[in-house]
Amino acid sequence: MIYSYNKQFNGFAALLDEEDAAKLAEHPDVALVIQNKGIKLHTTHSWDFLQLENNGVVGLYSLWTRAKFGENIIIANLDTGVWPESKSFSDNGYGPIPTKWKGGCHNETLVPCNNKLIGAKYLNKGHEALLGKTDPSMNNARDHKGHGTHTLSTAGGNFVSGVNFSGVRMGTAKGGSPRARVAAYKVCWPIPPTFLKYECNAADIVKGFETAIYDGVDVISASLGAPPTDYMNDALAIASFHAVKRGVTVVFSAGNDGPSPGSVFNVAPWVITVGASTTDRDFQSFVHLASGLDLKGLSMPNPIPRNGLYPLVNAANAKAENATSMDAMFCAQGALDPEKVQGKILVCLRGGNIERADKGAEAARAGAAGMILCNDKAYGDDITAELQLLPAIHITYADGLRLYAYLNSTNKPMGYITHPEAAIHMKPAPKVAQFSSRGPNSITPEILKPDITAPGVNIIAAYSEDPKPVLPYNIDSGTSMACPHVAGVVGLLKRVHPDWSPSAIKSAIMTTANIIDNSGNPMIDETKHEASPFSRGAGVIDPNRAMDPGLVYDLTVNDYLDFLCTRGYNKTIIQKFSGQPYECPKNYNILDFNYPSITVPKLNGTVTVTRRLTNVGLPGTYTVGVKSPAGISVDVKPNILAFGKNGEVQKFELTMKADGTRVGRDYVFGELTWSNGNHYHVKSPIVVSMA
Repeated sequence: MIYSYNKQFNGFAALLDEEDAAKLAEHPDVALVIQNKGIKLHTTHSWDFLQLENNGVVGLYSLWTRAKFGENIIIANLDTGVWPESKSFSDNGYGPIPTKWKGGCHNETLVPCNNKLIGAKYLNKGHEALLGKTDPSMNNARDHKGHGTHTLSTAGGNFVSGVNFSGVRMGTAKGGSPRARVAAYKVCWPIPPTFLKYECNAADIVKGFETAIYDGVDVISASLGAPPTDYMNDALAIASFHAVKRGVTVVFSAGNDGPSPGSVFNVAPWVITVGASTTDRDFQSFVHLASGLDLKGLSMPNPIPRNGLYPLVNAANAKAENATSMDAMFCAQGALDPEKVQGKILVCLRGGNIERADKGAEAARAGAAGMILCNDKAYGDDITAELQLLPAIHITYADGLRLYAYLNSTNKPMGYITHPEAAIHMKPAPKVAQFSSRGPNSITPEILKPDITAPGVNIIAAYSEDPKPVLPYNIDSGTSMACPHVAGVVGLLKRVHPDWSPSAIKSAIMTTANIIDNSGNPMIDETKHEASPFSRGAGVIDPNRAMDPGLVYDLTVNDYLDFLCTRGYNKTIIQKFSGQPYECPKNYNILDFNYPSITVPKLNGTVTVTRRLTNVGLPGTYTVGVKSPAGISVDVKPNILAFGKNGEVQKFELTMKADGTRVGRDYVFGELTWSNGNHYHVKSPIVVSMA
């Protein structure tokens, strides 16, 4: 026996061979048997960009003010643990821990907790069952990776002024709910043979969910995920369902497999799935060439010594004896000859299925003075600033062509990488990050995923101070960084609206999201074209508007069970899944599932969709507005909804049919808006494809 799950749901994790597992699955009291597997892991300026503050000034009508900065909300983070000594987890000025808290800290002499960091637990029995015993010195919640500290401090880190990164002042670090209490559940562990990469075991994650629910958390943030599978075989979907059933809002990252269609992870309708977008801040640097040409790129503060110009070398021309030119061009591990690289600035090509950080590590191993990373055509203009083991800059495909042309034009190419500077108010922003995973939902295409996007590029947050060099604050990118932004906002919304359900909170976030960039145009993706709901979800989170959405699309536990009924599960399976008796309705259409977006795959003829809206604002009258998808006619009845009191529920029907002008089966997109003509504009994406 690895784990017994008996606090919030009934089950266990154990080592079984395939034959025994098959026999167990046939037992009448067993709902399902799921294979244990490894699951991947997926600030100072971003809160200003999201308008919770303005140049450090928090306004009277900011959600931060109204929510008292998330005071006494409890945010859990399932990740690589926590660096407890970080100033982001200082409890200066904090009162007693909320009385509802049942949690605590494992091995507190090694991972000390306080009135801010009120929980720190480790769960590794599933990991050990598959990969062997963990080093005993690691049996605690201390974060030796940095990922968990970064994500937890983004969600709920305290205010820390004077943060700097390699000598560059970055301002004040803080999380989305800076006065929340936080708890770390370490479920991700280093894996052999190198123990440099981390993996999160499904059995440990489920135990983490159960423990966090029992401990009394309000929000669970999990920047991790696995390729989607049927809900009854998805341990994360099952565990998160039980959290939502108990009123705990669960926020997951969407994954970093973009821009491939259908790459989005964590697609269960009861969780909030978060994609990544940019802010208006860049860390700009230049490649200065001896020819006089300057190429702008992005770089982290790790300046190259200013000793005049440096020799440049194309990595393809610096291959090791037993390496191919292709491997060398991509700066693959062991592909470079140090004698050809030592003391020079190395030019590497992005791609080749090699992580950017691994390219930098190979360049550093070979003794390069610096690295210029050039995009290939597929990556285009998608560049990012990230910390490397040596001074480095990332440039676009177009500038890469100019650089390679220069390298080929002279026998002695020379250049220099300038020191990066932080620049704000860059346009256009936000944009969808190229790496952010995309819809459609591969399990249930009737449910739009991702739900929302949030800042996930060049995010500054607390970090592990081990291994060296010491980095109390670090910059990172990924949907892992976007996820805790939303979790932090969820904490604020729970503080203002403690009676809202997880689905009401999700609806408020989605229906108030922003899809216009700071140039006044629809936000774009990496192609420079308008971002679709498959990349941006409902849009970029707008915390202040989410506080007062007017209307919400609410869902109950029974609504989620009705949804599962449409998947063909019988009542016995659903009862065991949910822990309660349930009879599936005889006639239930998945298109009527009360989601804040409307998605109709394979439209054939005429389809009518039903939705319910609940008034959470002032009494008022709302009129519908529709931006119809290309080639689709949309009719809404009634087109006016009048709400006389808070909590009142009204229904409407939306009928769609092809108007005869649409050719092909590609998805088309539109928008439904209910507006009171003043403050409230309740927006929902419409997504349709033809049969």
